[in-house]
Amino acid sequence: MKHSAGWAAIGFLTGGLAIPAHAQEPVTARTPATPLVVHDPYFSIWSFNDKLTGGPTHHWTGSSQQLIGVVRIDGKSYRFMGDEPSLPALPQISRAIWPTHVIYRFQGAGVRLTATFFTPDLPHNLDVLSRPLSYLSWKVSSSDGSPHQVQIYFAASAELAVNDVYQHVVWGTSRVGDMQVMHIGTNTQQVLAKSGDNLRIDWGWADVAVPAQPGASVATIGMNAFNDAVNKGEFPASDDLNMPRMARIDTPVLAARFDLGQVSGTPITRRLMLAYDDRYGIELFHRELPDYWRRGHTTFAQMLLQAEAQRASLNAQATAFDHALVSALTQAGGSKYAQLAVLAYQQTLGATKLAAGIDGEPLLFSKENFSNGCVDTVDVTYPSAPLFLFVNPKLLEAMLRPVLQYAEMPRWPWPFAPHDIGTYPLANGQVYGGAETSEVDQMPVEETGNMLIMMDAIAQAEGNPDFAKPYWPMLTKWAKYLRAFGLDPKNQLSTDDFAGHLAHNANLSIKAILALGSYAQLARMLGHADIANDYQQTAKQMAGQWVHMAADGDHTRLAFNMPNTWSQKYNLVWNRILGLNLFPPSVARQEVAFYLQHQNAFGLPLDYRHTYTKLDWTTWSATLANNQKDFEALIDPLYKFMTETPTRVPLSDWFDTVTGKQVGFQARSVVGGIFIKPLTDKSLWRQWAQGHP
Repeated sequence: MKHSAGWAAIGFLTGGLAIPAHAQEPVTARTPATPLVVHDPYFSIWSFNDKLTGGPTHHWTGSSQQLIGVVRIDGKSYRFMGDEPSLPALPQISRAIWPTHVIYRFQGAGVRLTATFFTPDLPHNLDVLSRPLSYLSWKVSSSDGSPHQVQIYFAASAELAVNDVYQHVVWGTSRVGDMQVMHIGTNTQQVLAKSGDNLRIDWGWADVAVPAQPGASVATIGMNAFNDAVNKGEFPASDDLNMPRMARIDTPVLAARFDLGQVSGTPITRRLMLAYDDRYGIELFHRELPDYWRRGHTTFAQMLLQAEAQRASLNAQATAFDHALVSALTQAGGSKYAQLAVLAYQQTLGATKLAAGIDGEPLLFSKENFSNGCVDTVDVTYPSAPLFLFVNPKLLEAMLRPVLQYAEMPRWPWPFAPHDIGTYPLANGQVYGGAETSEVDQMPVEETGNMLIMMDAIAQAEGNPDFAKPYWPMLTKWAKYLRAFGLDPKNQLSTDDFAGHLAHNANLSIKAILALGSYAQLARMLGHADIANDYQQTAKQMAGQWVHMAADGDHTRLAFNMPNTWSQKYNLVWNRILGLNLFPPSVARQEVAFYLQHQNAFGLPLDYRHTYTKLDWTTWSATLANNQKDFEALIDPLYKFMTETPTRVPLSDWFDTVTGKQVGFQARSVVGGIFIKPLTDKSLWRQWAQGHP
């Protein structure tokens, strides 16, 4: 794939890494927040400011989880991460975001400093992908031709290991190979004791691992002692032993110091690893599951040693992956689209947890962030599915597997698919609506349609129906339900449940019809020709009925019984992607033409009733366009939202199209839906899905 010059707006990788040289160094566009160390719903650290020195680093929920960086140059200290007011900020000159790297550059006091956050999110290496570990490195050189005495200081706060700062923590230091490993956590260690939405982890251990390097030293001390150390240029003689104590009292930190000595024009690099040992991260049907990387009884110490030994190789692989993915996204949708997708990459993965099942099989659990905290919500998986389908459909299999297992249990009594399997991190059964006892506030057409479409999409990506085969009787039951109730849905919720119940929902009907077409495709792939023909004919007839039922002049209705209304028909995108061809191309053309006339400054409203929209769905609606010009016309306002929204949180998917302000939701996996566009190129999709970009 050729590299597009349009990517110059985003940035490129440098900082002591073995990559090709580039002619210039562009700057990443402004984003509402920057992912720094993002792994799962608990281990997720962000910068909410344009500059890394503009404020403390945060957990995605907004709670402070401070990472602090200070550089001492010729006896004077400057902060390059955090907002300690007693220290001046080293001027930041650029920031670049890649799928697996975030790079900040600073220059001042005669020194250049590059700070790199590297998280090896390689989608076909599940062992590495599941490791809760990021590499932090700093490269320093003289910028004025004169030598300078330089020290680098880093600290990770106890806030990383508590839900609130009134909890008590303990800490210590261990030796692992030639590394010094500091750890901190609560003194109670109530593993998997809490479930809910706006929570942070309060069990396990935050770890800072410092490999042997010239001039490296570590200390477990309080924040006051750390601040004193960066001013004096040396750590105290003793660690802080006043524990346990509340995390808010002279906040304990895991600190590292690197004395680089005299720095000239030749760059010097120092590094460490930031990791989290959660022991167990998920409970599935009352069984505690280990992280996927632990499935062979690998210890945390062994994982650290493996990560250190593989660092250079992983960095080279991830750098190549970064460039290939950026090129593919730019090729598929243009530079602005690619920037949205790159920002969505770590966020999508960071809202999930990869665990090992009882037989060591990969199981991927999502959290419905800043909504209700549900686990593996099917209508959250559905919008996030395009990312997984594109970079590795085995990850989507891993996310659907627990839902399918649950739906096969006798305890699930309904002929339709479940909404969720619990409240994160306790995946012990549906909690939404009527759950297992009532059909009230269920989403029968929504979730059933989602499951059948995603099962077909996996088969299309992998070129075979193997994943669907064991579940065929249940898929058949679901298809029968949609055949009976999908064309004209009763009053019920859809994925946009914040908009309330709606009967005769035209967009929901599209989903049911396409799901029946998906079932027909699966039947044909599995050798059930008669079933395939039957359901294909049914879906085609229903699509024809839909065209007449939804018609409303130059567009289609929100609901069949509501003339002079409209809504985004984002579900229609699968008609093209899966080659279903149930709806005539004229429907998509008409819809796109109408959408282009009804946009606001920050995008297309979800429907005529409100000015708010959804980022994922608008990208799907844009993908209905049959030409790049119309696609970009619908994407450009979303790019404007990313670069201009006044709400500084990890990318929100629910915002107002007039003001650009967040309405709700943040840091959710649904932004993986932005990856829908490259799925329209079957050759490109198959190439990436099979791990050969």
